[in-house]
Amino acid sequence: MIKMYTDAATKGNPGPTGLGILILHSGQQLQLTGHLTRASNHEGEFAAAQQGFTYLVQHGLNSEPILFYTDSRLLSDAIGKTYSKHYQAQLQALLSVMNQTGTVVTQWIPEKKNHGAHHLANQALHRLEKM
Repeated sequence: MIKMYTDAATKGNPGPTGLGILILHSGQQLQLTGHLTRASNHEGEFAAAQQGFTYLVQHGLNSEPILFYTDSRLLSDAIGKTYSKHYQAQLQALLSVMNQTGTVVTQWIPEKKNHGAHHLANQALHRLEKM
């Protein structure tokens, strides 16, 4: 079983956005970061999730059950409904990667339980600001 936590941190809205992905697998912890030059926080949340699932697919970790945690209610609701009024393109891109995996259980968690991914997203944002 794989646990994956994602988050985005944006300065301004839209603005520079850091992405954080924390993957727990076989007793190991993998920390990934990324960035978007200019995005809204919601766009960043979708991008972080897509980057995380893409990593799992590219590294052959897509056949195990995945528990996916996000503190974005919009993202978790969009995945559950397979619909998003304003972010349909981002949702479709994410779902196309998620469809390359086995069972995925998506769960919304409060921000205070998403510290690892939140910290990584803020690190990525600070690095982006220094560029």
